[in-house]
Amino acid sequence: MNMSALFRDPAFWAVTLFVVPLLLRVPIAMALGCASIAVAYFWNLGIDMTSYNFFASIVKYPLLAIPFFILAGNIMDKASIADKIIVFIKELVGELTGGLAIAAIGVAVFWGAVSGSTAATVAAIGVILIPGMVQAGYDKPFATAVVSVASGLAIIIPPSITFILYSVITGVSVKTIFAAGFLPGFVIAAFLMVSAYITSKKRGYHGEPRSNGLKGILVAAKDAFWALMTPVVILGGIYGGVFTPTEAAAVACFYGLFVGTVIYRRIGWKELYDVLLETVNATATVMIVCTTAGLYSWIGSTVGLIEKASGLLLGVSSNEYVILFMIYFILFIGGMLLDGVSMVYVFMPILMPLMKQFHWDPVWFGVMVTIMVAVGTITPPVAMNLYVGCRISGLTIEELTPPVIPLMLATLLALVVLTAFPSITLVLPRYLGFM
Repeated sequence: MNMSALFRDPAFWAVTLFVVPLLLRVPIAMALGCASIAVAYFWNLGIDMTSYNFFASIVKYPLLAIPFFILAGNIMDKASIADKIIVFIKELVGELTGGLAIAAIGVAVFWGAVSGSTAATVAAIGVILIPGMVQAGYDKPFATAVVSVASGLAIIIPPSITFILYSVITGVSVKTIFAAGFLPGFVIAAFLMVSAYITSKKRGYHGEPRSNGLKGILVAAKDAFWALMTPVVILGGIYGGVFTPTEAAAVACFYGLFVGTVIYRRIGWKELYDVLLETVNATATVMIVCTTAGLYSWIGSTVGLIEKASGLLLGVSSNEYVILFMIYFILFIGGMLLDGVSMVYVFMPILMPLMKQFHWDPVWFGVMVTIMVAVGTITPPVAMNLYVGCRISGLTIEELTPPVIPLMLATLLALVVLTAFPSITLVLPRYLGFM
């Protein structure tokens, strides 16, 4: 294609008008929306359809679970559920080498089954674990890195906002992909624990002594009972057929309110107001990105951007593993510039033809994409998890990046294992009869 033809190609301008503002630090939603409207207007693609597509992107039943899960996470944060879980897991690990680092990863796994947001997980557990690890002799950058990276598990272990968005775009059952996320989440957690243990052993980091042996563990477990029941209520209800994932999100809100007001008595009217305000802000942020990203996907499909991008990748190689590596690399780079919601909406329409071309299982592929989205939360310059961790610890991104790298490599190594053995991802939904 010569230069004049390239400059007349709406697909070229759809990419350029999005990427250039993005590099100039224009908000992602604005970059997506302005690029879409500009291409629709100048190429007469039906500017009057933009308003319809804008709202059509969010008028979908599964998306109703997102504000509810955000609300549930905020309620449980105010209810001090994370505090109870942290105390219990710290009692379990005791004075083990790297005990607090391993405990932090364990807490992130548990909190991932409560909140579908990675940044919210960093905020919920980081304010307690980061100072606690530093007080116990851990290096502050390492402590912050462990919490920030492990919090990425919140979108891999269900419930997950990213899984919900993926199901909306691809048509995969939310319940099925929720079940598929469990084992990969635990595999990644195990790799992170090994990495944290190796670093801790080299540096001589240890956990804290148990307060009273087995009795202390039992006391902590009793105190954390209602907190530990949270994922049982949410996920048990989904997989037991009691309610749908969307209904489960609403149940989680009421359960959190019950625990926070009646059991732990940490939520009053002021706290409830703060929770609702935080939820509205977070939901609005997610939904505005959903609307503009959905609009951009429509424009991309209309001007042939999706077919051209998919064809470009297929033109490089016909080997599925080479293509898969290229997809991971593109998602890795995308994670440096985009948030998780935008990544799913922008890249999935391009990747779906490739998924069909190589007959990849859409459930397995969704989990792999979500893992790369989780990696994106710790890759600067966007790196939302790292920014939240820095705000808690007072560090800079430059100080935090070095200890993040070994943990990121551990996550990518786990991804290699999960890519080589898809059955790890698919065994649970098959066993439950969802596939």
